[in-house]
Amino acid sequence: MTLKPASPADGSTPGSRGGPTDPDGPTGKLANWLAATTLDAVPDAVRERAKHLLLDGIACAFVGAKLPASRIAVEALAALDGAGDSVIIGWGGLTTGPLTAAMLNSGFIQGFELDDYHPLGPLHSNAVVLPALLAATAHRPETTGARFLLGAILGYEVGPRVGMALHGADIMIHGWHSGTVFGPPAAAAAAGTLYHLDAVGFEDALGMACTQAGGLMAVQFESMVKRMHHGFAARNGLVAAVLAASGYTGIKRVFEREYGGFLTVFGQGQHPDPSFIAGTLDEIWETERIAVKPYAACGGLHAAMDAALQLREELRLSPDDIENIAGIRIDLARGMYEKCGWTPSRPLEPIGAQMNVAYAVAVVLVDGAGLFDQFTRERADREDVWRLIERTEIRHDPVYDEGGLEQQLTTRLRLTLGDGTVHETVVVQPRGVGDNRLSNAEIVEKYRALTRRSIERARSQALEETVLGLDTLPATGGLTALLQPSVGSGA
Repeated sequence: MTLKPASPADGSTPGSRGGPTDPDGPTGKLANWLAATTLDAVPDAVRERAKHLLLDGIACAFVGAKLPASRIAVEALAALDGAGDSVIIGWGGLTTGPLTAAMLNSGFIQGFELDDYHPLGPLHSNAVVLPALLAATAHRPETTGARFLLGAILGYEVGPRVGMALHGADIMIHGWHSGTVFGPPAAAAAAGTLYHLDAVGFEDALGMACTQAGGLMAVQFESMVKRMHHGFAARNGLVAAVLAASGYTGIKRVFEREYGGFLTVFGQGQHPDPSFIAGTLDEIWETERIAVKPYAACGGLHAAMDAALQLREELRLSPDDIENIAGIRIDLARGMYEKCGWTPSRPLEPIGAQMNVAYAVAVVLVDGAGLFDQFTRERADREDVWRLIERTEIRHDPVYDEGGLEQQLTTRLRLTLGDGTVHETVVVQPRGVGDNRLSNAEIVEKYRALTRRSIERARSQALEETVLGLDTLPATGGLTALLQPSVGSGA
């Protein structure tokens, strides 16, 4: 069945309903911008970056599609939902309904912590945006590649802005999972683009997406559900877009409402800044600031991992030197301290290892790497890393809180060697972020390396050409056809 938006409840047609309830407020400005922005208005560099981000998201989905947690989720939800018309990435002929597909595909992208993150308004954009778009295309078969790309860009732009309005990682201090709070409006913006929402529709979609926001950061310790958290956001944003396209009214002025508004509720005690929502539209493109990961771990750990690799190389540490390290001290800003600075205990699940700074530093010092092999259950139980973890002190340094969003990943690593000498380094922008971001060519290299583990070369090459030529495709059916065939185990 192909869903087409119903006429709005008041009998008007899209485009004839005036504008947002307050066009000068942050919600109204964002809704107007979403409705008015065309792909031609997006700078060429941003369009190219977005295509490469999509390529990275697809590679991550292939890696995650057949992981144990993914298999359990597919079997459970496919049995509940039954067959449908929405593609499940890497599962052959298996299809489900669009809402289940959005959750599952997101879980694949997030499956091994290799997917992108925004360093200032932290969320995993592809895990929210790409599954919502793929699910919507099943009901919007006329969608062109250019429209799909525009939807991705608009979703990439919305999520980080919502996050920065809540001061980025600060929300995690209170135990909220940032991506599932910031993600629903991003998914609604992306999917709403495929439904050609007008400004009124986008205001409604944003309102309905935001009222579904949530997510507890306790998912990071041992649960499988952390892998699907962004899937809830993708599903919820898709629901919001479809309802808005049918004329269903959402919360108006959702970002600025004083009672029960998004920023008021999630920003309690944090003094949220609504100017981030729409203050730099068309001036700063957040798509270009999304970080592509070089490590299979939480983005908040990357500065510490960079620091560990840097000291390991500079000091030419031998295995004996590393085994005899007398002390490790890691200083973090408060957001990253609360999220990643907890004391680990055995047994440590892979998800916990990927979210813990003491383990990440220890394993990088020992192995000199931070990818698949460093975050298995077997690796996380070996004595060499636990000897170092037991000698590790994690501290919150308030100085790093004063630097604002640009400093929130800053990490100081201090090693005290067996001979008593002390060495330290500070990393502000880890590899993948800001001036150290991966180039488009490096993203392609990562894509090829990841897909080599799970699909045949001809399919990998065809997908690469399809995604990098997305804006020239007359329809997206060719893309989904390449995503559907079965994949091997990627990790």
